[in-house]
Amino acid sequence: MSDPLITLGGMTATVHHPETPPGRSVPVPLDAAALTRCRRRVHLDHDPAAVSLPRALPDPSLEQRRADALTHREELGALLAAALAEGWRTVGPGPTPVRAAATAAAVAEAAPFVWGGVLPADAGRRGGAELLVRLPGGGYVPVIVVRHRITDPGTGAVTSPLLRPWPGAAGPDDTRRVRSQPRDLMRLAHLHRLLRSAGWAPPDGARHAHVGGVIGLDADAVLWHDLRAGHWPGGRSTLAEYDARFADRSAVALAARTGAPALAEPSRVTECRRCPWWPVCESELAGADDISLVVRGEAAVALREVGVPTVAALAALDPGGEPPVALLTQPFADVVALARAWRRDLPVVRRVPRVPVPRADVEVDIDMESFGESGAYLWGVLIGYPGGERPGDEPAGYRAFATWEPVPTPDEARSFAEFWGWLSATRARAAATGRTFAAYCYNEQAENRWLLGSAQRFAGMPGIPAQSEVEAFIAEPLWVDLFAVVNDWFLCAHGKGLKRIAPAAGFAWRDAEAGGENSMRWYRDAVGMDGAPPDLAQRRRLLEYNADDVAATRAVREWMTSRAVEQLPLAADL
Repeated sequence: MSDPLITLGGMTATVHHPETPPGRSVPVPLDAAALTRCRRRVHLDHDPAAVSLPRALPDPSLEQRRADALTHREELGALLAAALAEGWRTVGPGPTPVRAAATAAAVAEAAPFVWGGVLPADAGRRGGAELLVRLPGGGYVPVIVVRHRITDPGTGAVTSPLLRPWPGAAGPDDTRRVRSQPRDLMRLAHLHRLLRSAGWAPPDGARHAHVGGVIGLDADAVLWHDLRAGHWPGGRSTLAEYDARFADRSAVALAARTGAPALAEPSRVTECRRCPWWPVCESELAGADDISLVVRGEAAVALREVGVPTVAALAALDPGGEPPVALLTQPFADVVALARAWRRDLPVVRRVPRVPVPRADVEVDIDMESFGESGAYLWGVLIGYPGGERPGDEPAGYRAFATWEPVPTPDEARSFAEFWGWLSATRARAAATGRTFAAYCYNEQAENRWLLGSAQRFAGMPGIPAQSEVEAFIAEPLWVDLFAVVNDWFLCAHGKGLKRIAPAAGFAWRDAEAGGENSMRWYRDAVGMDGAPPDLAQRRRLLEYNADDVAATRAVREWMTSRAVEQLPLAADL
């Protein structure tokens, strides 16, 4: 059969109908996202029988992040188009075949830059790149645009200026180091393979033939990756890692599409929290009493392989005996106790009779609110005086240091400086009166990141501490991470997040919708990000939510150091 010509938007393109050899199945076309997704999700995404199965409701915060990412790409595309007008080609919106034909036409013209291109699908791959950059010797390399941070302060990254988005302009950057983003690397490798399949890639031996670029949230440079570099375990290159994952995910998808025995069974992983298929997998896992309900990741796989496939089987093991497999993350006795707690529906149990928690005469609970990776807009504190108030002490209670200008904004520096100044003065006043001081948070990773990030971003501005001063504070014993205390001294069958632990301490948030994801939506309204006037009610809601968060950390700490915690069963008694 000959390949017919069709007209797409005034352009003529050929539609190919490849013949499928007898005995061979047509590969299932995958986009780059499949390479970093759970294998079971890939199966369900391509199983015709899964169409009627229940799915989780759309996540409003995820939909909003996608919309923000689209806006970010559009704004950046307009900026680059204006700066690089000569030789710039934009592939407009429309059906995928129309966009693919327009991309092919721009490539045929040897356009230096092609924005929004759709690449020709090959045997099992499909996808597009925000930007294709033509090298001097011919052939294109991909540049993708993402709405997350791709570098951190440091050295070692290879970048080019934003308005010189080609690898020949790149060089070592002594102000940035690469932040690990596996999904970006997998997408670049995916596009690299598509370009090669289409015959649009540079010759193999050409300089920069195996590189790809990323423009991140800050949009102030292009970060370049060598896809042959050994960034993966065992020294594997990005291309080698991609090829292995692609072969695996392709086999999973093909088995699902053709009704062959499934190559991926459900197992609980971190991704499950936001997966649309979680209702399906949760039902299957609960029905099977699957081991991954308690032990996740590679440990669950290893336990299944040695004949411990269920929570009941794990709970029946002798916690003092020899582990059936090596468990790197937790002592074997704790894992068995977790399984027993799960079966008794006990969310929290103690590992020790008395829980050691650092306490002080002057205590400050701290909670930071950020808007994604754009900035930290609120530092909330709750001060209390377990050692007794003194004349001259400011009243106990909650305080907030906030900016209501949409982040990122220089006003962030003001609110952070005010917070840091207050914290430093409070510490100094405690020391001057001979009292001990401690500051608390729940899971210091977020607070530490924005403490250091704010000191770095706003260095030299009024009231901003030196980075060394912040690092010294973080390293002090007086900065206490209550999540680490919970992790050390409790076993939590249903998670260790503050929203899980605080109810065990008798604490409840005033807002029934309190949560990090919802706070993102409230923040958009609070600062008028979508063109509407700023919503003062949502500002009050965010302040109340933050005040409850610091009150929750205090409640957890006081509970852990009270006799009430003794009502929890001991793991050894299960």
